[in-house]
Amino acid sequence: MSDPQVINTLRKKARDLEAHIVKLDRAAAQARADLAHINAAIMLFQAPAAGEQFPMHFNLGMLFRGRELGQMCNEALASGPKSTRALAEYVIAKKELDPGDKALRVSIQLRIVNAMRKREQRGMATRAGKDRHAVVWAGDNPAR
Repeated sequence: MSDPQVINTLRKKARDLEAHIVKLDRAAAQARADLAHINAAIMLFQAPAAGEQFPMHFNLGMLFRGRELGQMCNEALASGPKSTRALAEYVIAKKELDPGDKALRVSIQLRIVNAMRKREQRGMATRAGKDRHAVVWAGDNPAR
């Protein structure tokens, strides 16, 4: 004999609820993945707090305000000509960053070269030679 109508209706309702739970589980998994992507994007654009490690793909543009890097280099050059390496060490110490992070140092050196070339074009700095493949920069041009 077949089951009563009540039992059939309850079984159908149970199957519907199981299907709905599976659908909600998939939606929750997608929401967790979306949240992970948003948190990763926040890490890319947010400067790390003092003592925190830089993320792998940190945007150094967020680390310096406009012309701040050139001004820091000018402060360092007040005591005499310095190489790009020495300027990078000065900037890293001034910003309280990890001096042992080689990738960070190289990235800052490249930014310093660009900043100093801009200052050179404006007549605010000059090249004073080379030191083991690094440009040596002199501060403000006194003839200016």
